[in-house]
Amino acid sequence: MNPTETDLRDDALPEITEAHGDAHHAAHGHGSPGDQMFGFVIFLLSESVIFFSFFAGYIVYKTTAQTWLPEGVLGLEVREPAINTVILVSSSFTIYLAERYLHVKQLWGFRAFWLLTIAMGSYFLYGQAIEWSNLDFGFTDGVFGGTFYLLTGFHGLHVFAGVLLQLIMLVRSFVPGNYDRGEFGVASTSLFWHFVDVIWIILFLLIYIWQ
Repeated sequence: MNPTETDLRDDALPEITEAHGDAHHAAHGHGSPGDQMFGFVIFLLSESVIFFSFFAGYIVYKTTAQTWLPEGVLGLEVREPAINTVILVSSSFTIYLAERYLHVKQLWGFRAFWLLTIAMGSYFLYGQAIEWSNLDFGFTDGVFGGTFYLLTGFHGLHVFAGVLLQLIMLVRSFVPGNYDRGEFGVASTSLFWHFVDVIWIILFLLIYIWQ
């Protein structure tokens, strides 16, 4: 065999192997970060449809029900939920700062502000649990009782999921070089948290302000 032909075949082998690896990577559904983020945005849009369906139902029930509040209930306490709202909305700023620190590869800043965001989200859940324990009505007390617990509970479930995701991202930051190849997990978790905050603002206005 001609030595030149042998050399050409040997040189081509790495390229063939790399091309095969790329095809295998694509075939198993590992998309690019842009594709992954696009898919995550679609997921958030589907979640938005669910929440806005609940909001629309709440508005229809409130504007058409002859008796809205359960018997003996004059209204909801606003002060503590307002404090929880400020804390939750402020956590969007702290998670943004954490992202900025990670972007410039300063893990100490990322961990500090990320942990602060976790603490603020956990405090919100604690405040909601305290509020529920002090309410004078239950899930079965009229349409208001059912929709109140459905909306706040469904949102609280999302806050809980967001805190868990943040804990996972925090633990992953202690793996050396884990975020050197991209920050999709952090970016998607942060986007989810902003989504949760925006939904709560709408929910707070509907339930606590518009009484």
